[in-house]
Amino acid sequence: MSSEDIVIIGAGQAGGELAAALRSLGYDGRLTLVGNEASYPYARPPLSKAYLLGKCSAEELLIRAPAMYDQQNINVRMNTAARSIDRKAKTVTLSNGEVLSYSKLVIATGGRPRQLPVRELSGAANVFYVRTRADIDRMRPYFAPGARLAIIGGGFIGLEVASVARQLGLDVTLLESQQRLLARATCPLVSEFFRRIHHEEGVDVRLQTSVQSYLVGQSGNVETLVSDGGEHIRVDIVLVGIGLVPNSELAEAAGLEVENGIVVDECLRTSDPAIYAIGDVARFPDAGNGALRRIESVPNATEQARTVAETLLGRPRPYISLPWFWSDQYDVKLQIVGLSDEHDQVVLRGDLTNGRKFAIYYLRNGVVSAADIVGSPQDFAVARKLVAAAAVVDPVILADTRITPRDLSRMVAAVA
Repeated sequence: MSSEDIVIIGAGQAGGELAAALRSLGYDGRLTLVGNEASYPYARPPLSKAYLLGKCSAEELLIRAPAMYDQQNINVRMNTAARSIDRKAKTVTLSNGEVLSYSKLVIATGGRPRQLPVRELSGAANVFYVRTRADIDRMRPYFAPGARLAIIGGGFIGLEVASVARQLGLDVTLLESQQRLLARATCPLVSEFFRRIHHEEGVDVRLQTSVQSYLVGQSGNVETLVSDGGEHIRVDIVLVGIGLVPNSELAEAAGLEVENGIVVDECLRTSDPAIYAIGDVARFPDAGNGALRRIESVPNATEQARTVAETLLGRPRPYISLPWFWSDQYDVKLQIVGLSDEHDQVVLRGDLTNGRKFAIYYLRNGVVSAADIVGSPQDFAVARKLVAAAAVVDPVILADTRITPRDLSRMVAAVA
């Protein structure tokens, strides 16, 4: 084996982007991409939206054409998992018994849906978690008009699937144990907006409601949910969307530092200088305050892949990127830029009680630190500039819809 071998464990968004970036930047050594799915790297965001709705094919999900991997001499091991890492020998043992040598190793294993520890759910064919294309392929046949779908969890996955289900004519009940939807992602104003939207579209949203028990029929499928209030909810399908667990077990078994993900430094190196981690599984220091963060998003995975590609080619640089996310529900696009968890002021721009277009700006010590934009790409473009510039803008100006996004953008340019 060449001493210049690079092995990437995980053929998702981060792993696929890294392999392509290495070749585009001139790396000509041996490059192996290991993935446990029967597919080349594909985009996951459309799974709970266009793919479930039937408006996107499996081929259209692919991030790059399969021919690219042959043309770029990227060895892709599909349907193959990494079983162990020997850091001393610098080898990775695969599930098929193959042993790969590496000079540098990148772990991009992502995460898996958090599961409910309920015995009745383990063998039920009509209970689903969403992470892979195969998950959607198994779930899609159940999505027939009139079918009764219960969704447990009011986060992005639950709300996006609820949107698709209503468009396909299903009867949807959504149960969220918290006081509001999207409680970990946004402010109460945005939570209430999405509760209203889903109510208008016919979703029965139950807040502060948990499932006390699951009643299974003779078929082995879940037929009834019993809420903590004692109500019996008849179901044909159950979707559980309660978060993601990072796939860090391989790293932990190899003795790497793990804490809610694989801990990395500002250049995304693990506690072993020959091993890196990127994507949903990586917990990295925030460039602003140094606190460790793990961000589950496509932009984060893509930018971290590019950062590590540069580092592996001898041009190390710290990972500094502006976080941003999006969600599509019905005709509504929510775009989020920055992290709003430390704000001390919220500014509303627009009217969120009528219509489906507004902006929320989050300020910390007078600085625009994050924004949630609904239905306005122009406002989102401006918001990205404001957050990136750590702009100080008078809240009265931010809230004034008579000031156009273009005018706001000019103000940012003037301050810069």
